[in-house]
Amino acid sequence: MIRSFVAADFLTLGNGFCGTGSVLAAMQYLVTHENRWIVLAMALLPLALIMDFADGRVARWRRRSSLLGADLDSLADIVSFGLAPAALGFALGLRGALDVTLLLYFVACGISRLARFNATADALSDETGKVQYFEGTPIPTSVFIVLLLASLHFAGKLSPGIWLGQWELAGLVLHPLSLIYALSGSAMISTIRVPKI
Repeated sequence: MIRSFVAADFLTLGNGFCGTGSVLAAMQYLVTHENRWIVLAMALLPLALIMDFADGRVARWRRRSSLLGADLDSLADIVSFGLAPAALGFALGLRGALDVTLLLYFVACGISRLARFNATADALSDETGKVQYFEGTPIPTSVFIVLLLASLHFAGKLSPGIWLGQWELAGLVLHPLSLIYALSGSAMISTIRVPKI
């Protein structure tokens, strides 16, 4: 199988490795409470974004893509821009029952958005085969959530108390910060047209 990969596919795998590394680093932070692990978890996701951006550019530059390329890209994206940001939020304190529900919703929206893109890419393509716009915000926009969390972490606004506090609804805890995940997920599954760069 690896012999069938092209250069762009290795960048896509690098994206997936960064996302997986971020999840593992967030888990290590929960175990050790060592700051270096959460910093690593945050730093790996912008690197994943660079690789995600580069794989398409390399495929077009070399005029070579593999049969697995598009599916490989979607699978890597759900790890790096769906699961990893949710794991990061959980590690940083969004662990109330309603927070977790919103994190799960966010990941489900990311999966749905990628599935919709794969199913409709041909219909949205022009005569050159290039997709002119995204329907719903692209899943890599979740890196903005990561940047927000990083800013709050370094400003000391996530520990000991989480920025904006917490609400208790019918005995269930919700940190208002977790609503950003709900907004991001909802934007991904919306019908907003976002021009493709």
